[in-house]
Amino acid sequence: MPQGNIRDQAPAPGRTLEEYELEGDGRPPYLLTMAEFKLLGVAGVGFFLDAYDLFIINPVLTMLQYRLYGANTIPAGLHGFANAGANIGSVIGQFTFGYLADTLGRSAIYGKELMLIIFATIMCITTPTGSLSPNSCIIYLGVFRIILGIGVGGDYPMSASVTSDRSNLRKRGTLLAYIFAMQGWGSFVGALVTIVVLSCYKHVMNDEGETSKVDGVWRIVVGLSLIPAFGTLYQRLTMQESKRFTEAKQMTDRTPERDLENEMYVMNTEGISGSSSNNKEKNRVHVSSANVQPGSEAPDTIATKKEAQFGEFIAYFSEWRHAKILIGTCTCWFFLDLAFYGINLNQNVVLTQIGFAGKTGTDWEKLFKVSTGNIIVTALGFVPGYYVTVLLIEKLGRKWIQIQGFLLEALFLGILAGNFNTLSHAAFIVNFALLQFFFNFGANTTSYCYPAEVFPTRFRAFAHGISAACGKAGAIISALAFNSLSETLGTPAVLWIFFGCCIAGACCSLLLPEVKDRDPDLVLAEEIREAREKRQVVRGVS
Repeated sequence: MPQGNIRDQAPAPGRTLEEYELEGDGRPPYLLTMAEFKLLGVAGVGFFLDAYDLFIINPVLTMLQYRLYGANTIPAGLHGFANAGANIGSVIGQFTFGYLADTLGRSAIYGKELMLIIFATIMCITTPTGSLSPNSCIIYLGVFRIILGIGVGGDYPMSASVTSDRSNLRKRGTLLAYIFAMQGWGSFVGALVTIVVLSCYKHVMNDEGETSKVDGVWRIVVGLSLIPAFGTLYQRLTMQESKRFTEAKQMTDRTPERDLENEMYVMNTEGISGSSSNNKEKNRVHVSSANVQPGSEAPDTIATKKEAQFGEFIAYFSEWRHAKILIGTCTCWFFLDLAFYGINLNQNVVLTQIGFAGKTGTDWEKLFKVSTGNIIVTALGFVPGYYVTVLLIEKLGRKWIQIQGFLLEALFLGILAGNFNTLSHAAFIVNFALLQFFFNFGANTTSYCYPAEVFPTRFRAFAHGISAACGKAGAIISALAFNSLSETLGTPAVLWIFFGCCIAGACCSLLLPEVKDRDPDLVLAEEIREAREKRQVVRGVS
């Protein structure tokens, strides 16, 4: 499996590992080696499915309106529940898989989230529209989309940590951006597949008037996502642990890691109030069994490791210099997803309200027009924005891209909000495409990259999971509230709320350091060394 990376090679004599990583092979960061390309394929499919499954709910719910409600709208509460289901599950998955990835190891957990995605997708396409009431069908679909979301959410910390662990410094951001860019292709392929399958059903739905056949369209569209999922499941389940994580977790003879072991033990036993002698002894057990291969321990040892890992996590983030970074990654992702998912989970609603879905025509023609609008917006904004980030992230840095992205998102949201009822179709598409472009050449990509680059290997997956979960909390709020607020306040007012979220995100970005060429493990080692020296001075004085 893909493990070949510059981190796993020995530096030449006279050069530090950091200098070796930064120098690289002389090629531009966006040119991938074969090992990196394989890693992109294995880790990237999760984000392809993330976008495909999360955003395909737009046309699916529109089709279910015709199948279940005779073209009438789905009740706002149920519509919001179906939209938010995957994001509700994502919060659970991000916390759970992030914590387990740091505690038990990436290789022990990777692939389990994809198995959940496969199971939930199969259950979604079995929704019994012919035997349950319309409302019950939407509830059935929403429940299994929660399970789907657990798998999708688990993929965030898993793929981010697996990729970051295997990346060298000069290409780390590029690789993460490449993998996250698979979201763009997921959205694009989802829209394209919808158009193709609808075209295949044109005769029976449009010419013969059997609108109920749309039931087959959405099941095919959802079911096709199983192909890439099954295609990469084996590779994920058999992926070996990276050298970087193994060194950090097994406490090898590398000085920084020995310092980490000692410092975290002291912080656990002396720096946190309420530590009992029993807990101290458990932490000693964790240290003494550090050479055990992750995933092979007895149940009581695993429980001890979990407790020790969580204690070390709390000790690390109890310092303000670390806590403010976690606050920054969490708040930026929260404000980003409030606006991003508020727009994209309800993209069909926006297109319909400005008339792009069409006021006349058959049911099939209305569905096809909405799908066409979706693919235009995706092609113009989603995919280009991701790849501009891929090309420029190592030159401009993460912080600059994130702040300018937030500010330009606010600009185009302000234009849409202020002129929502007067913009022509062409002007709307241009502004909406530019909004999508700067979402992705901006905070949507960098909010994913930041936690995978700024936190040490030892806490990376869990910190990433917490940050991502805060983002999904924003997505849930948007999914549940957008329809109701649009009906009571009007869509322009909701867009102004999203405008304020983007301004707040730009402000919260100031809490974050630039992580270009920054090795968080070396930063942690230096912090530990300084803390140890200070303790020695204090003990010498006393």
